[in-house]
Amino acid sequence: MTDVANPEQMLFASTAQAFLDKEASLTKVRELHSQGSSFDPAWWQRAAELGWASLLVPEELGGGSVSGDGLADLALLAEQAGRSVAPGPLHPVSVVLAGLVEAPAGHEDIIESLVAGETVASWAVYEPRQPFQPSRPSTTATRTESGYRLDGVKDRVEAGTDCGVLLVVADCAGEVRQFVVPTDSPGLSVTAQKSVDLVKSYACVQFDGVEVDESAVVGTADQSAAIIERQRQVALVLQCAELVGILDAVLTFTGQWLMDRHSFGRPLASYQALKHRAANNKMWFEACRATTAGAITAVAERSPDAEKLVSVAKAYVAERTPVILQDCVQLHGGIGVTWEHDLHVYLRRASLYRAMFGSPDDHHRAVYALSRKSQA
Repeated sequence: MTDVANPEQMLFASTAQAFLDKEASLTKVRELHSQGSSFDPAWWQRAAELGWASLLVPEELGGGSVSGDGLADLALLAEQAGRSVAPGPLHPVSVVLAGLVEAPAGHEDIIESLVAGETVASWAVYEPRQPFQPSRPSTTATRTESGYRLDGVKDRVEAGTDCGVLLVVADCAGEVRQFVVPTDSPGLSVTAQKSVDLVKSYACVQFDGVEVDESAVVGTADQSAAIIERQRQVALVLQCAELVGILDAVLTFTGQWLMDRHSFGRPLASYQALKHRAANNKMWFEACRATTAGAITAVAERSPDAEKLVSVAKAYVAERTPVILQDCVQLHGGIGVTWEHDLHVYLRRASLYRAMFGSPDDHHRAVYALSRKSQA
């Protein structure tokens, strides 16, 4: 999905995969689920020491990337994580940093803490019982003498119970603004929410007169819309990259299963009908990889087409991935629907990502609207 163009990037990818194989295998995912845990904070700090949280952060703020294209490196990392359905706050931390680095003034300390893995942060953007509409928050921010007062509720906050900081989207006198809010602030309460994924945890966050000072705001009112759009695009390409990694892993072990499993003295892979299904899945997988690569390049280059291309990728990849995985379940036969087999672990993550940050239907409509706009 992401071209590995230089030795440094190849080393980064292989190091990340070795770390994931050792520290975040499917066995570890199942252990975390049985313990009722989402990830080990010490594990995430070790991952941050490998540079996982620094990729979108410029060098002057303590970050840096392997290839010079931080988003491509991060997408490569997300793809590797998808192969083992890895736990951890890679997505929420990266999305928050994508916003903070656009307007870092006053937030240098939290950026440094996030890059070091000492703090976990998440984007509080969803409103209860509402679709993904970052430009229409119900949570309010009211001016006070010393700063702002936040009131409202956010839900589907990834890793919300493990966060030290939230980046909260709120309506401030008719303008959409973002605020850095510590989770230990008076008036802020966090309630865990269950998810279909084994280790991805979410939370509902209540803001009841939460006071923050002037330095909590991220950027100016004029910058906010562009910063939020940047975060949205980064969130979507990371989702798609991880889904590509999931497909790569599942299609690989499904192909091996068809070779190893015999019926009437012949491998299942030798039957023409199954060959056709495998070929269709491979074709769809390559299309998923290509649309994701196009979206990553557009977002990395800040192309005018980035808004449309991320919706193209999310609409296609999130729509096709569960279909391909369900077919792989069928190709495995009875074992494919058991708890013991790992297929459902991948399918759970894919089903979750299909719904988060806009469904395929939402993004099909967005592509149509943006195409009409460009034609006009």
